[in-house]
Amino acid sequence: MPATSLLSDIKIADMTTVIFGPYCTQTLADMGADVVKLEPENGDTFRNVGKPANNRGMGPCHMTINRGKRSVVWDMKSDEGKAAIRKLIETSDVFIHNIRPEAVARLGLTFEDVKAIRPDIVYVHCLGFGTEGPYAGRPAYDDLIQSLSGACNLLPQVDGNDAPRFLPTAFADKVSGLHAMYATLAALHHRARTGEAVHVEVPMFECISSFLLEEHFYEAAFDPPVGPYYYQRQIDPSRQPVRTQNGWITIAPYVDHRWVTLFDAIGQPQELEDERINDYRGRFFNHDYLMSRVQAHFVNFTTEELLDILGKADVPAARVNDISDLRDDPHLKAVDFFTRREHPSEGAYWEVKPPVRFVGHAEHEITPAPRLGQHSEDILRELGLAPTGDE
Repeated sequence: MPATSLLSDIKIADMTTVIFGPYCTQTLADMGADVVKLEPENGDTFRNVGKPANNRGMGPCHMTINRGKRSVVWDMKSDEGKAAIRKLIETSDVFIHNIRPEAVARLGLTFEDVKAIRPDIVYVHCLGFGTEGPYAGRPAYDDLIQSLSGACNLLPQVDGNDAPRFLPTAFADKVSGLHAMYATLAALHHRARTGEAVHVEVPMFECISSFLLEEHFYEAAFDPPVGPYYYQRQIDPSRQPVRTQNGWITIAPYVDHRWVTLFDAIGQPQELEDERINDYRGRFFNHDYLMSRVQAHFVNFTTEELLDILGKADVPAARVNDISDLRDDPHLKAVDFFTRREHPSEGAYWEVKPPVRFVGHAEHEITPAPRLGQHSEDILRELGLAPTGDE
């Protein structure tokens, strides 16, 4: 699968595991960086999430979050392993890890330790909490960060069920991974201008709190508050997909005149004669009634009919897909979003294309996710450290 080579001169020593760090480094690999994934003897635990096609440690989640990387397994406690890691750091532009502060100190891989090996290193620490606060050093996982950040109480705001619930995706890990990615690029830019090493901390709790408070601080952001937390439109129970004869559809007529267009398009212009919804203010404060009128009419159409009618009227609308529908989506097919590939050991599989395209720039072929330790000997040779048994 081709991808851009904008970072082809960047080498990354990657000691991250699971999702947060690997999502960051896969994105950098997609842009051409040479990512060397340093793994323990048993491998990254995420290798074993989901049923593999052929071999243990090659589960589907590993396949989708570690493409484009090379895997090495070195004993970090042995003299040989320590020498290999030191040499790898010497030849790398970025060192990234998600090891807790006390453990990284025991390994001799703090920022000061690594800077002594490579004076202009970009050192990226993916951690749960900033090192200056009372939570510093605590273990962190997506579920814990969703709980602390308030994410678990988003759905209860909508449906009135007061039981907190996780959002069913590892969004805290992935959003934090994107923060780590852009911070790495900013640090590389600074190093290119100054020659200085950069120490980057990417704390999940702060990343996700910032992410959620962008809109949900809402009117409590003023001092004193002028209203509640939570962006009210997003927690409105009536802000939901609408049932059709044969499925569901989502509409977004957020520019006010499009409500007029919508009701005209479905042959019901009289609906907006109701004083409760005949202007912007009324539609805002009576949104539940407005959507009940939409629902009353949409059940008389199929999803396909509505998509055609609303599309011709330029009213934003979309069918409600299941995750399993995406591989057959006509747009994703047209842009070659999915590629059927052959893995050397795992056989045929579907790979997702990097979503960002750099038009007009050189591309490279992304390698499939590596087997555990697949590149250990190759990289030792590159570093001038012949593997055991070599002459």
